[in-house]
Amino acid sequence: MFIEADSPRVSCREHGPTVARVPWARHDVGHTRDFDDHVAWLAVNVSKTAVTKLMRVAWRTVGAIIARVAADIDATVDRLEGLRRIGIDEISYKRGHHYLTVIVDHDTGRLVWAAPGRDEATLHRFFDDLGEERSGQLTDVSADMATWIARVVAKRAPRAVISADPFHVVAWAVEALDVERRRAWNAAGGRRRTNTDTGTHRVAVGTAKAIKRARYALWKNPERLTEPQQHQLAWIAKTDPRLWEAYLLKEALRYVFSVKGQEGKEALDRWRAWARSSNLPSFVRLERRIARHKAAIEATLETELSNALIESTNTKIRLLARIAFGFHGPEPLIALAMLSLGGYPPVLPSSPNPRK
Repeated sequence: MFIEADSPRVSCREHGPTVARVPWARHDVGHTRDFDDHVAWLAVNVSKTAVTKLMRVAWRTVGAIIARVAADIDATVDRLEGLRRIGIDEISYKRGHHYLTVIVDHDTGRLVWAAPGRDEATLHRFFDDLGEERSGQLTDVSADMATWIARVVAKRAPRAVISADPFHVVAWAVEALDVERRRAWNAAGGRRRTNTDTGTHRVAVGTAKAIKRARYALWKNPERLTEPQQHQLAWIAKTDPRLWEAYLLKEALRYVFSVKGQEGKEALDRWRAWARSSNLPSFVRLERRIARHKAAIEATLETELSNALIESTNTKIRLLARIAFGFHGPEPLIALAMLSLGGYPPVLPSSPNPRK
């Protein structure tokens, strides 16, 4: 279906001679406003194939439409109004080191800002959009312990308390545990390449294989272990005290974040003393790393903030990125994410109170 209408040419002070704007279409596009809104609603709620087949448009055209509709919504709402507690993270949306910096509001659960890049300049753009006055009203920021995030937050929002994400801190302990697991595997002859068939060699190779198979048992939370994995841990406890101590240190750090508050702070101090005296080099290094970030970790124990919300948002953005494959550039993906996760979804033109 095509719509034809007479529209006068006018002399615009900004754009020069041009066609006058019409109320039923956005400027300089080949679709009506209702068509754009309908496509945007479908893009958020149904599959890529359904959108293109039903509306008979190319997927790149859908990307351009989404960007236009999102821009119209952004012109009528202030997504950054009232921010007090935010989460900051980065997400890879395309192979080849293509990243988005993503920011969510902990109080509403909404995605409030996203932009290509994962560096200080990108995060400074967010604070430029937020403004100095509203930046000063931020009270809490959750993030992984990336130094580029900490530097920008300290400069642009000095009143905000940075909380370390518990998942990332425990992940450091998992990395330290894996260093010990590889040490145990090497000590058991895991890297040995020989055809010797002595009894001693067979025992060593069997031990190395058992340690290798126990990798996931060591990584997993105890409540999620299968029965065979429980047996693997019991075998490690009896045969390799160093590796077993590394596992207990990892679990003790998880305990710190499970109890929280003052009890969690006291548990953290005990954990640090244990790690220092453990004679496990990887955990001695980890204790020093945690000491550098002690203030942010203690803030997490007080506020109970984590990046769980933003990790959930990132998971949804990854799904949208797969759907958005074929869009030209990251802007349509960001627009689709804002329409889906930003709290202001597109509405059908036939809705009782469509947003215009």
